[in-house]
Amino acid sequence: MTNLKDIACFLLLLVSAIPLNQTLAAEVHFGTDVVPILTKLGCDSGGCHGKATGQNGFKLSLFGFEPEVDYDALVTDSKGRRLNYAAPDHSLLLLKATSRVPHGGGRRLDESSDDYQILREWIAQGATAPRANDPRLIRIELSPNQQVLKPNATQQLRVTAFFSDGKSREVTRQAVYQSNEPNIANVEADGLVTTTSQHGLVSVMARFGEQIATFHAAVPFASDPTKMAAAQKQLDQLEPKLGASSFDRHLLAQWRRMGVVPSSPADDATFLRRATIDICGTLPTNEEVTEFLADTRSDKRARLIDRLLERPEYASYFTLKWADILQNRGAGYSTSKQRAGTTLFAAWIRDSLAANKPYDRFVSEIITASGSQNENPPAIWYRAVRKSPEYVESVSQAFLGVRVQCAQCHHHPTERWSQSDYFGLAAVFSRVGRKGGFADAEVPTDEIIFLKDRGDVLHPRTGELLKPRPLGGTEFSLGLHDDPRNSLARWMTSADNPFFARTMANRMWAHFLGRGIVHPIDDARSTNPPSNPELLDALAQDFIASGFDVKHLIRVITSSYAYGLESAPHPGNSGDTQTFARFYPRRVTAEVLLDGISQVLEVPTNFPGVAAGTRAIDLPDENVAAHFLDVFGRPARMSACECERVDSPALTQALELVNSAEIQRKLTEKTGYAQQLAASDKSHTELANALFLRVLARQARPEELKAAVDFLTSEPDRPEACRSLLWSLLATNEFLFNH
Repeated sequence: MTNLKDIACFLLLLVSAIPLNQTLAAEVHFGTDVVPILTKLGCDSGGCHGKATGQNGFKLSLFGFEPEVDYDALVTDSKGRRLNYAAPDHSLLLLKATSRVPHGGGRRLDESSDDYQILREWIAQGATAPRANDPRLIRIELSPNQQVLKPNATQQLRVTAFFSDGKSREVTRQAVYQSNEPNIANVEADGLVTTTSQHGLVSVMARFGEQIATFHAAVPFASDPTKMAAAQKQLDQLEPKLGASSFDRHLLAQWRRMGVVPSSPADDATFLRRATIDICGTLPTNEEVTEFLADTRSDKRARLIDRLLERPEYASYFTLKWADILQNRGAGYSTSKQRAGTTLFAAWIRDSLAANKPYDRFVSEIITASGSQNENPPAIWYRAVRKSPEYVESVSQAFLGVRVQCAQCHHHPTERWSQSDYFGLAAVFSRVGRKGGFADAEVPTDEIIFLKDRGDVLHPRTGELLKPRPLGGTEFSLGLHDDPRNSLARWMTSADNPFFARTMANRMWAHFLGRGIVHPIDDARSTNPPSNPELLDALAQDFIASGFDVKHLIRVITSSYAYGLESAPHPGNSGDTQTFARFYPRRVTAEVLLDGISQVLEVPTNFPGVAAGTRAIDLPDENVAAHFLDVFGRPARMSACECERVDSPALTQALELVNSAEIQRKLTEKTGYAQQLAASDKSHTELANALFLRVLARQARPEELKAAVDFLTSEPDRPEACRSLLWSLLATNEFLFNH
């Protein structure tokens, strides 16, 4: 029998055989040490072992947000073959990562790296499982967190992690980085930021574990002290012209910071066309152009905006916009039965806009709608938005300006949203009930929306019963018969809501300026910050103070100095896409373009199934057949994202302008404008001037007038000459774009 002395000697020999650095090594924690390395190496990414089905029999949670699952996968799955405690260097985990055995993901680790040593040490310590009392990651800090950089410069970032036990450590090499504007600045795997020759604003996300920090950099347009001084001098001269507008002051502050000089103010003809299209979705008439240019009053642009907001076309055009966002969809079901509902919902939106219904009330009436869809039109929103994912994602994108789709399956990789956030919001709608309608239809078209007695939502991973709560907030305090949707509406529309007013202000700014202060407009997150946060905050607070007055918000935006600028760049702002130092031109939307062609040629479009003379912006839904509209980007209204509408130019659009039977019909219509012009006794000069004024809302320039007159003179067939000149002007970028 072995005595105690022999045992003590054996233990002493065993301890002496362990390398000194291992006996003194700090304990390696799975959640805060191992998982971040797996994420850094890309092991738990969606393209590797983090995808839903895993990779080659090995599956990790996406981006490491479920460490307990990852621990089981590494330690117990496949009979524990991935780890070798007696000889850590021979663990399959390390052999594959270093490509000492074949690995589909290639070489991910160097044996001399710190990451390798941490993984090896964790295995050597017995691959300790995550425990409740392990230190938790509290936050990370980036140093520096903001900087002004020159083009083609570098900046090394340093990331420090802080833990619940009061300790901190540098994790720069274990963090994951991503630039939101790689054309302005790239970031290496070790946190080295390198700017390009481009100018602008850029943010770099650093993520370690579940924590995110963001580095903000500005690369001024004036890249040296001399150019910066010249830019500041020009801005000094501009400042007195801005008046007392706080919004313009925020624009000026951004221009000063970026050393960018805005373009000159647009002329009156350009502003008239721009505002008429943006507010009413309609071209100005010859009479409107002539009258506006002759007006000498100093406030004529403000008067114009007021007039446009009172026209019925304003409500029609913005009804089209909101019908896209609210998915007032006719396709996919029995159209003969859907059409009455989509028409009713569109009419309700139009009436709300025409009456300037406060935005908070407008949204609340939609969110809380109950009763018959025939008698309460906002309830028709529930026709297209029917399931938990649709409730969550539509409400979040349309009214809160955030995209939470990722959180349905896993923690959002670049934001704080978790599955609990996602399904907590889904629980708000879990008691929405439906009855009535057409039993044989895939989706009933005349339902009654009511509140059910109960409706449970379980966390998909833990099985926990989730109570209704707002996005990122605490559970609502609800009685047995309380409708959670009412609580959500109150939370959303409260003055201190961090999303609601900002989202609408940003949406309207993007509509009129061509780009959101947060861009994309429905993707607000810490890693996609506003380009001018002070401006966005000021717009949101002013919108709240106005009582959520939408027309007031539009007046503020269209009266801003930025909205009145020329679209043409100059050397002082060439390449600007973020500071609104010029007006960003954009192609007019499909419906506005088709209506504009109809207006110019005085021949309406014949849409099947709707009343004769109906304009495209007044169509009840997207399921009215019109090939032209589809080619030019009409959305299918399958989501609340405005990105469904495609306004960018495409080859098919150019072919449509050349070959469109609808345009040819309008050009050759006997009662149309082309024929009227050809039959008139106007001289060639008068004809050319009339065409430019009608199509482009301005007088022809001398060189343009000469070219047009020469063409008309050379063409013996007067009607054909008028049609050709009309068509050529309709096909110009100046007509196709709002500038």
